[in-house]
Amino acid sequence: MQDNYSTHTYGAFYEHLPVKTARNLRHRLEFYYTPKHGSWLNMAEIEFAALSRQCLDRRIDCPQQLEQEAPIWQAKRNEAATKINWSFTTEKARVKLKNRYAELTKITTKN
Repeated sequence: MQDNYSTHTYGAFYEHLPVKTARNLRHRLEFYYTPKHGSWLNMAEIEFAALSRQCLDRRIDCPQQLEQEAPIWQAKRNEAATKINWSFTTEKARVKLKNRYAELTKITTKN
């Protein structure tokens, strides 16, 4: 799973790797793109960062080991009912994005 940067394409393999390696990766990986907008994306990034720090912070020798350990980490994380404390309030968004709100107001008043 990845964001929608233009560099995140199968073509990037061919631009930076030998053709045989690029082809092998192309057939082994499947890209899943996240939506371009949505606060859930921030939550997903936070969870992946926690997974990386708490479970994947060492060498994992084989896919089977990862397939065993990741669900155990997930179960513990779910059991702990870890919550995300959003500090970016609506008021902060209005201040930070005031230019965007002005553009939307112009569009709305024209219609």
